Amino acid sequence: MSRNGAAHYTDADRDVLIIGAGPSGVTSARVLAESGFKVTVLEQGDWTNLADYPSTRPDRELLVAGPWNPNPNIRRAPSDYPVNDDESDVHTFMYNGVGGSSILFAAEWPRMIPSDFRVKTLDGIADDWPLTYEDLQPYYEMIDEMIGVSGRGGNTAYPPGEAPPQPPLPIGRIGEVAARGMNRLGYQWWPGTHAILSRAMGNRGGCARWATCSSGCPEGAKASFDVAMWPAAIAAGVELITGARARQVTVSDKGLATGATWIDRKGVERHSAAPIVIVCANGIGTPRLLQLSSSSRFPDGLGNSSGYVGRNLMMHPVATVFGAYEDELESWLGPFGQPIWSMQFAETNIDRGFRRGAKWTIAPVPGPVEILQRLASLPLAERSGAAGHRLVERFQGKCFEWSASVEDLPVFDNTVTLDPERTDSDGIPIPKLRYTMSEESRRALDWNIDRLVEVHEASGATFTHRVDYMPEMGWHLLGTARCGDDPETSVVDGYGRSHDVPNLYVFDGSVFVTSSSVNPTSTITAFALRAAEHLAENAANQRTPL
Repeated sequence: MSRNGAAHYTDADRDVLIIGAGPSGVTSARVLAESGFKVTVLEQGDWTNLADYPSTRPDRELLVAGPWNPNPNIRRAPSDYPVNDDESDVHTFMYNGVGGSSILFAAEWPRMIPSDFRVKTLDGIADDWPLTYEDLQPYYEMIDEMIGVSGRGGNTAYPPGEAPPQPPLPIGRIGEVAARGMNRLGYQWWPGTHAILSRAMGNRGGCARWATCSSGCPEGAKASFDVAMWPAAIAAGVELITGARARQVTVSDKGLATGATWIDRKGVERHSAAPIVIVCANGIGTPRLLQLSSSSRFPDGLGNSSGYVGRNLMMHPVATVFGAYEDELESWLGPFGQPIWSMQFAETNIDRGFRRGAKWTIAPVPGPVEILQRLASLPLAERSGAAGHRLVERFQGKCFEWSASVEDLPVFDNTVTLDPERTDSDGIPIPKLRYTMSEESRRALDWNIDRLVEVHEASGATFTHRVDYMPEMGWHLLGTARCGDDPETSVVDGYGRSHDVPNLYVFDGSVFVTSSSVNPTSTITAFALRAAEHLAENAANQRTPL
């Protein structure tokens, strides 16, 4: 083990091997490299060129339906692997490449609220996290500074703390109209907090309000982590190997991680050794890799003595209400995610008929295809041909949607396992999902969607259309290698360290104990930042296979 300029390194001067170049992988790589560690990151995808994004192209909506679709089963890029979600109520979204799924995320940047970490204590369900909001708060604030987060301070949904480092983005006319309805009903709302620059920083431009965040930001304003974090990580000395598909974490005779075996783009098997291995492959890729790494010592998967690897998959069910208005709302303008949002109903109120809550947010509906997609449950004759044209003419620029993302409570039998029959292009078993939305989540969606209709009506909507739940919204892949103090009921501790393999770590969304109702990336990166700092500070006590 080496640190801060010490002379001894192993395997090409490597101290740490990280699998996955997304937000948690690059955040931890940067922190460790800046602390003096020699770090290598394996990424099965490649760099994405901003010029290749479909966001500024007239056929953007068609490209998003095909080669730029967030569902890897539709996109089928060389770096993707299939996901068998035939038995899942929600389909998987992810992007394999440098920056991970942040390439295509909408950059909504909420934090979990304090009660989210204490669900067992407060509501008698699920489990508490082994850390608190207060433990993560300084790391939330640090990551905001590192990537350039915009927003307004003083949000009533959170305890006091530092305001976002950049001013908020405009809420636009749709925000003004949505806020009008919220005010009439007495509901809390706040301007959106975004991982998007409102002012240029370095070589990244400020937001130009394309409203195409989820198909790649052409300005570099959005903090996709290829542009927001990787340049600093590389400057700190991180080695990045792309086109490297990990197939197994290797272990010594004593049960310590020794590195990873991976397949390059030519199909050649390679091995990278390191005395510390960190897995950051997302809530599906991480349990898949740990299960692929089974052996006689770890027959049920690496680090899986608890049986919790691949269990408790959480995916944040979402429902939306499309609303159309008489006035011009310029609803082709961004940002795409949460110009305004609300945590009015984020806490438990058992009188609603379910526990925990929901995050509400508005979003523009910028294109004609997107308008017709929102109305897909209408009879075909009402949304195709001349009738479809009339709908677009009526609604274009005059509509937006409210959405409710409900807290998805952990269910032990919602799983990620290895498919016994199907493999990826390198012959590696693909992940198989079994995910059934709970009755509690269904009740939560029904209750919240009724309220969203009321808000649209209070804002003056002349037409509303419900989408009771959106199966094509599986962005948030959480809980499948959860953290905890008890090795019998968790996979890693509160710093992401495996209970079974003391030099193996998990820093991605797999560690989540509960899902909250909010987008998870700010919490994923704050956790990774805190965990990497702890690893660096305790390097002298780290067990390694040397």
